Amino acid sequence: MEYKTLASEILDGVGGRGNILSVIHCATRLRFKLKDNQKADTASLKRHPGVIMVVESGGQFQVVIGNHVSDVYLCLLDVAGLADCADATNQDGDDEKKGNILSRFIDIISGIFTPLLGIMAASGILKGFLALALTCGWLVDTSGTYKVLFAASDALFFFFPVVLGYTAGKKFGGNPFVTMAIGATLVHPSMIAEFNAMQNADYQTLHFLGIPITFINYASSVIPIIFSAWLSSRLEKPLNALLHINIRNFFTPLLCLCITVPVTFLLIGPAATWLGSLLANGYQLIYGLNASIAGALIGALWQVFVIFGLHWGLVPLMINNLSVLGHDTLLPLLVPAVLGQAGAVLGVLLRTRDMKLKGVSGSALSAAIFGITEPAVYGVTLPLKRPFIFGCLGGALGASILGYYQTTIYSFGFASIFTFTQVIPPSGVDNTVWAAVIGTLIAFIFATAASWAFGIPQQDNAAEEPPSGTSPQTPRRSSEAMSQLAISSPIDGTVLPLDRVNDQTFASGLMGKGIAIKPQVGRVVSPVNGTVASLFKTLHAIGLESEEGAEILIHIGIDTVKLDGQYFTAHIKTGDVVRQGDLLVEFDYQAIEQAGYDTTTPIIITNSENYVDVLPATADTVQEQGALLTLIR
Repeated sequence: MEYKTLASEILDGVGGRGNILSVIHCATRLRFKLKDNQKADTASLKRHPGVIMVVESGGQFQVVIGNHVSDVYLCLLDVAGLADCADATNQDGDDEKKGNILSRFIDIISGIFTPLLGIMAASGILKGFLALALTCGWLVDTSGTYKVLFAASDALFFFFPVVLGYTAGKKFGGNPFVTMAIGATLVHPSMIAEFNAMQNADYQTLHFLGIPITFINYASSVIPIIFSAWLSSRLEKPLNALLHINIRNFFTPLLCLCITVPVTFLLIGPAATWLGSLLANGYQLIYGLNASIAGALIGALWQVFVIFGLHWGLVPLMINNLSVLGHDTLLPLLVPAVLGQAGAVLGVLLRTRDMKLKGVSGSALSAAIFGITEPAVYGVTLPLKRPFIFGCLGGALGASILGYYQTTIYSFGFASIFTFTQVIPPSGVDNTVWAAVIGTLIAFIFATAASWAFGIPQQDNAAEEPPSGTSPQTPRRSSEAMSQLAISSPIDGTVLPLDRVNDQTFASGLMGKGIAIKPQVGRVVSPVNGTVASLFKTLHAIGLESEEGAEILIHIGIDTVKLDGQYFTAHIKTGDVVRQGDLLVEFDYQAIEQAGYDTTTPIIITNSENYVDVLPATADTVQEQGALLTLIR
């Protein structure tokens, strides 16, 4: 229910179903293509407690929500009525032509590879563990156990033309099963047998309608099937227009196969293979000029590429290197960049006393260690600025060491702690592996130490750490005068400390400092003069921003989101300007309690980190508009 509610509110935030051209998801983001980005309420989405960040990049409107993105994505498809939106076209069936060449290229690549990221990472990790098992003597490559697991780890990459045929067909708007069949043709056993036979001196060249065929081993290839899928998808529309509706369902696929497959073997395949070899050899040439400098640049800039979505342009290059060369030196350089941001988050986690920031940092740290850095970047390091810079500098230091020793990877996957197993060469552990370990540790330790020492601005440290001998609730005095902001009570009722709320998210202070009220009446009024920043679709929670900048969340009851708005009546909407005492929401608290829900209402200052302290009222009960919270600035 919580995911469904979040999905509904994100759908509203992006401008509704009618504004969506397509949506996919990666490890932490919903990636929308919208008809009009101006119709999206970016500011409201950024303020939403379930959204980490909103990014517009590469022709996509990206909503970063964290590791539960797949669950929210499925709810979004359900709420929006999208049966299949891995690359949904708009309601008019028009192709999306927005953006410059670079943004369109990034969009195409991300659309093709994003659905495969999870299984690609899993296959690469399994290959890495098998290499480790061979090195340590736990397995031998002639055993049945090894062969079965190796086949499981290698199958995706061997049959890459098949799976890429499917995702590319969907991305280009064609029949994905036709393009998948074209990919399967490229790796059909008879075609591979012809390629192997070409190596014999007495091989007789085969012809297609009199044109000689050059057979190539397309196993694990990337570029040929993408071009072939594009051609097949472009053929479908004119063929459907020419053919009668009664026969087009089988004649269009037939003609697409009969045209695209020969063109692929005669023209697209050889040309794309040449292009792939050119890219791989060109990268090797550039990398060979000065591998240390190349490593430092990649290590420093990788997270910047991720922020702007430019990293997708390098993913095909890494996979192409593995296909053409059998190894890749670009992917290992990303490990210090990723673990550098993890180290920066750890430094913040160890330094800060703010419970909300600690909670976000702890979650982001675990995700970053396993290769997912968006929660760390958008939730912790980038907002604080300095830790992000220290993470990038650490990545540069570590990656320069990997570049100097030319650390190489032998299977694709996420850059994470698992990558150490994937850089083990067939001959066993050598200096390149130890360079990966040492370089990454340097990146991690440097970013941790620098972020701990300098990552949080000094005034924030002073605000978070009261001197010894003072009460935790006594504001720290400094040479600068401090002011107070009074927040009145929005409800009549009994006052409860926040740690007694029967919800760990509120009780732990992760959402911010505040207080709770057990209501004795069924109405909520505005505690400040300000603006309605958000009103949840289920009406159980209101976000306010006071004229002085305080951000206030009033959450009526615990788990009342499950009531889906029943027993609630709103008298305001998002964006309304309100005065202290204005009626916001009415609710039937007795009916809510009879339905089995706790009506305890937390009132949270969600930007508590901007204040020296948030002091709750000491009385046991409070009247509507009575004194409730004092914010020390």
